[in-house]
Amino acid sequence: MSLVQGIHHITVCARGAQEDVDFLTQVFGQRLIKQTILFDGRYAHYHLYYSNADCQPGSVYTTFPYKRIPGRPGSGQIESTAYSVPKGAVKFWVEHLDRHKVPHSGKQERFGQAFVRLSHPSGLQLEVIEDNDDKRNGWTTDEVSADVTTRGFHGPVLSVREIAETERFFVDALGFRKTGTDGNFHRFEVGKGGAAKTVTLVHEPERPSGSWTFGAGTAHHVAMELESDEKLAEQKGIYEELGYTDCSEIKDRNYFHSIYCRCPGGILVECAATAPGAFARDEPVEQLGTSLLLPPWFEERRAEIVAMLEPITVPEANQPLAPPEIVAPVTAAASDGAAGASRRKAVFIGGDTPK
Repeated sequence: MSLVQGIHHITVCARGAQEDVDFLTQVFGQRLIKQTILFDGRYAHYHLYYSNADCQPGSVYTTFPYKRIPGRPGSGQIESTAYSVPKGAVKFWVEHLDRHKVPHSGKQERFGQAFVRLSHPSGLQLEVIEDNDDKRNGWTTDEVSADVTTRGFHGPVLSVREIAETERFFVDALGFRKTGTDGNFHRFEVGKGGAAKTVTLVHEPERPSGSWTFGAGTAHHVAMELESDEKLAEQKGIYEELGYTDCSEIKDRNYFHSIYCRCPGGILVECAATAPGAFARDEPVEQLGTSLLLPPWFEERRAEIVAMLEPITVPEANQPLAPPEIVAPVTAAASDGAAGASRRKAVFIGGDTPK
């Protein structure tokens, strides 16, 4: 039986921070649920989280605004992130994208489902794909109503030059099963399948490899949802038993704990277990995404970090109705055993200034 419950989150590198916030909240209709920073490296970069109305794993799209360095799209990467929408909603999305002058593919079909692919201002690729079985609660805006809004992920589309070994990784190491082929698209599902439990490989044997590092306009990793830290340790054991020996130790990402392993096709795959309190562990649910939050171990560096970040304006729809409430952060030491494998000290030498 697979330890994977579905998709947990997908992380990408955008370009400008305000550009990213404006597009994902005002055009693509996502809820901004968290402002924090990249925990790794010497440069201060935002880490912004977006989700559906209920902040569910399987809907959380996180971005590192990273205009400092451009990425190189190619194989061995997440080519596109597909979100599910109700049947018939693609017509709305084509018209909506036209109104906002967003480049898109027009209505297409894959595995019998209508979809449209669109471009984020940084060049990142997103999709909306019709799936009437997805009953999750989407976030709504003045322009994107409940009957057409995204429910959360359907799943990532991963570009690979060869199918066989990446298929083996998802089937043998993560417990997915192959459920179909449509041209050069190969679909894999876990559990009951469907939305947030689907991964699609696209076979592009002639496409040059893309960059693996952080870089604007490219995706960084897809994360699978596991139940607990104990299951993460068990998954690490499965990797090692199969010979995937480059799996990381468990890392504390404050809102979840993670291990990382790069699959044979080049895509970085994370497994994540939500930490106690999840995204509301350091701010009330109704105020999610309204202010910059730092992990407890970086809090003493707040003034230095903030000075290196591009100021951003939170969308009006995210503004709290009540005065801000201070929530005492849950420290890693009090809540988990993952702290030992994660960085607690840093020297920041700059912000997101293009080279």
